[in-house]
Amino acid sequence: MPEERLQKILAQAGIASRRKAEEYIVEGRVTVNGQTVTELGTKADLEKDHVKVDGTLIRRSQATVYIALNKPREVVTTLSDPQGRKTVKHLLKGVKHRVFPVGRLDYHSEGLLLLTTDGEFANRITSPSGHVEKIYVVKANGRLTPEQEEEFRNGISLHGKRTAPARIKLIKASNNPWYEVRLTEGRQNQIRIMFKHCGRLVEKLRRVQIGFLTLSGLPPGAWRYLEEAEIRRFRKILKLDQ
Repeated sequence: MPEERLQKILAQAGIASRRKAEEYIVEGRVTVNGQTVTELGTKADLEKDHVKVDGTLIRRSQATVYIALNKPREVVTTLSDPQGRKTVKHLLKGVKHRVFPVGRLDYHSEGLLLLTTDGEFANRITSPSGHVEKIYVVKANGRLTPEQEEEFRNGISLHGKRTAPARIKLIKASNNPWYEVRLTEGRQNQIRIMFKHCGRLVEKLRRVQIGFLTLSGLPPGAWRYLEEAEIRRFRKILKLDQ
């Protein structure tokens, strides 16, 4: 096998997304043949090199698994939690492969979450450059003004970096209105922070769609494997087979 960049090897082995794998390397958590590696350009060959993450030898993933989960509220989008809270791993009974979440939904948010062993797939889905739209329904504690809605559409400054334009529309008018929000990026707590920037708090947040995939037929807490046709469609959209 030809040598490949370490972050790609870790992603293909299902250890983490390529972006997260880069963090592992920089943090000194990866070794090649017993030597700690921190340079992102480092290459290796799993056929002849011993690559370890946190001391555990990794092997190329033999199975590629894609799962859709309807995450309930008060569940952490991680595989373990030092605070002892319920995690998505607790919901995946019967899944034998080591899948990891594609992006995240915060503890109080709910809805569609993908999990996979395919790091490159995860990286393309979460990256704004993948142009995969995520659709949310949001209940706020008050209505936005037309000017504030326009701020959403143009992007706001978040941690010193402007958010990508978001589409927003009112879907239920009341004292506590519901909005539909469409994003192609998903920075941590982005929607909540954007509403807070406009002087409103998010009371409920549910992701209802990722690309073409919806929550149809999945009650809260339930999961299913993606169908082959769905996987092929995602791979075509993400240009993974080119």
